[in-house]
Amino acid sequence: MTQTFGINAVLTIMSHLVFIMITWRTLIALKFDNFLKPNRVRESQVLLFFIAVAIGYLVSSCFLSLVEAAKNLTYLIK
Repeated sequence: MTQTFGINAVLTIMSHLVFIMITWRTLIALKFDNFLKPNRVRESQVLLFFIAVAIGYLVSSCFLSLVEAAKNLTYLIK
């Protein structure tokens, strides 16, 4: 039982990190810096990081919730 919690924790952390990285790359590809003030490079990078973390976490949570719901469908069939 404890090992299951450990595996779930690792999968959750990895999912969050992967979706945060995907979101970061997407925001950079959108050239989001063009919408911000030109002399505020560091602040815009911090803002992009926080936006990437927020969106990546939300998408990852939705993904993990869907996976958990799909796993629980087996109890409906039994």
